Amino acid sequence: MERTITGTLSGSFAHVLQTFALSLLVSFLGTLVGAMVVPKSMIPLFIIAEVVMLVAAIVIRIRGKHIGYGFLYAFTAVSGVTLYPVIMAYGGILGAQVVSGAFFATAAIFGGLAFYAHRSQRDFSFLGGFLFAGTIGLVLMSVIGMFVGFGSVINLVWSMVGILIFSGWVLYDVAQYRNGVGTEEVPLAALNIYLDFINLFLYILRFIASIVGFNRN
Repeated sequence: MERTITGTLSGSFAHVLQTFALSLLVSFLGTLVGAMVVPKSMIPLFIIAEVVMLVAAIVIRIRGKHIGYGFLYAFTAVSGVTLYPVIMAYGGILGAQVVSGAFFATAAIFGGLAFYAHRSQRDFSFLGGFLFAGTIGLVLMSVIGMFVGFGSVINLVWSMVGILIFSGWVLYDVAQYRNGVGTEEVPLAALNIYLDFINLFLYILRFIASIVGFNRN
């Protein structure tokens, strides 16, 4: 997704973080809806909707237009619904306490990286090409994983690479947004940070599950 900021810098970084926090809350509510309302047979439709919305956001940005808050919160709500079966699957493997611990670990890592990127004032733009290529690689691995089962060692390495890449995205995005963004760019900035956080969380869960699988073998 295009991650360049244009326009008047009237949206503060604090506003971006507030919007991101609200996005997480909406996602959590979506997870509850997925748990209590949405039948399992409907989950694939939500996954398709999530992918279509993400592609639409990319196309909208490429055309020089902007996504709105309604789009952002609709996407994070749908994302929450699709996260429910994933979290439940990891909960069955690791236990609810470990999954909760992984979430708090993600929050701590995210917070530490965001604080460093914001306070250090370092330029992390040099990471952009590497992170984009790495993300494409992770997507390809996910597609391959649908058809080929990976062993514990490959899953462990895959999860470590995912953690490094999305940790890098946190540094990159916070550095891009720390001085403020255009008001119309706040939803996109919050969406990027939301995706960084959620993917970091999922790869931490995969990492823990891979360690458990490796030890069992």
